[in-house]
Amino acid sequence: MLTKRIIPCLDIKDGRTVKGTNFVNLRDAGDPVALAAIYAEEGADELVFLDITATVDERKTLIELVRNVAHTINIPFTVGGGISSVADVSALLNAGADKISINSSAVRNPDLINQLALEFGSQCVVVAIDTRFVNGEHIVHTHGGRKPTELRTIAWARELENRGAGEILLTSMDTDGTKAGFALELTAQISGAANIPVIASGGAGTMDHFVDVFTTGKADAGLAASIFHFKEIGIPDLKGYLREKGIEMRITS
Repeated sequence: MLTKRIIPCLDIKDGRTVKGTNFVNLRDAGDPVALAAIYAEEGADELVFLDITATVDERKTLIELVRNVAHTINIPFTVGGGISSVADVSALLNAGADKISINSSAVRNPDLINQLALEFGSQCVVVAIDTRFVNGEHIVHTHGGRKPTELRTIAWARELENRGAGEILLTSMDTDGTKAGFALELTAQISGAANIPVIASGGAGTMDHFVDVFTTGKADAGLAASIFHFKEIGIPDLKGYLREKGIEMRITS
């Protein structure tokens, strides 16, 4: 069995880490560089950095901040927000990112997924899916969850794999920030529909929620933000608990 990963997420707005509920009511969660250093030290397997207003503001990701975070950590680092071209990805990789995450640009131009996979390799390309349950169906949303699309989430996940994406970052907007647990049924459906790793995001509130998402949800990684930012759950404690429950965790130095 492949080892599971624990991934803190830094949602960035105006250069600060923020966290909300259901993608709204954002509150400050601290300095991203300092938080990144703490998470790397505590044994996080990877780190995700999402510039959540870059697409809405029609600007590029904050390169200098990415560079500062990259210099601070020694774990794989994924960056997303405002990425729409091969040149954007080159700039972020040169600034220290290991992988990039696209969402709105992938929906707008699905061929971009193919281009990035060809240019940089699938292992570098994470496609994020922000999804909400609407009128009985899971629907893909873009622009930081602000714009619904006509894409059905499970079919879109299959297409991402076919186009060369290396991972899917699946965020349930319905559970995001609620701390009531991940969207297990949807996560399991996506994990079953696509043969690439699925990072589950949205709803973590207890250690048992991670147990559930790795077993029932069949996720490859669990991503969370506020429970780590506000020190409700420590990463070493979480990984120890998961090992006690028989879940294989990646060993970090």
